Amino acid sequence: MTSSLPLAAVVLAGGASRRMGRDKATLPIDGPGGATTLVERTVEVVGARCEPVFVVAAPGQALPVLDAVLLRDEVGGVGPLLATGRGLRAAAEAGLPYAFVCAVDMPALTPEIIDLVADPARRLNVDVVVPWDGRDHYLAGVYRTSLHAVVGELVAAGQRSMRALVDVVDTQRIVLPEQPALANVNTAADMDAVVPPRLG
Repeated sequence: MTSSLPLAAVVLAGGASRRMGRDKATLPIDGPGGATTLVERTVEVVGARCEPVFVVAAPGQALPVLDAVLLRDEVGGVGPLLATGRGLRAAAEAGLPYAFVCAVDMPALTPEIIDLVADPARRLNVDVVVPWDGRDHYLAGVYRTSLHAVVGELVAAGQRSMRALVDVVDTQRIVLPEQPALANVNTAADMDAVVPPRLG
């Protein structure tokens, strides 16, 4: 069933990419219109289901021109929680009650996966819905945008992990069989092994 839940999207693009050895966001990848970058493809995928789309980048990170609102981390290298809070705050200010939060390094992501996660958020009225396939996929989940205030409190207390957030709010985990769409890429070999699905 397709969810009618209105969603913003928050794409976290500012990771350190230590194992990849270069910025993952600007890795080249095939897209529907030809060669593109991982961040451009991610914005295209989430933009098919979500509006507006916010991309949270590291301070000074160079990115291509995107069909999205570009935000900057206030501080670099402190993990995804702070960046998630930045994106959720922007989505809340845009009037959206929920946002799909994802990492930039998921080249097989599809809009259908977003709806699989969004529908329980709509039906159950919970704070967070994350897929589970033996582990939690925090960066492929739907989050209530008002949680930016909770994130601020956690960051002020020294927390950096997404688990710190989902453990203190009303979180629903949905069990999915292992999904290629949830796979992230950390090395050049990971990237070579992924054949992203065509979007149309």
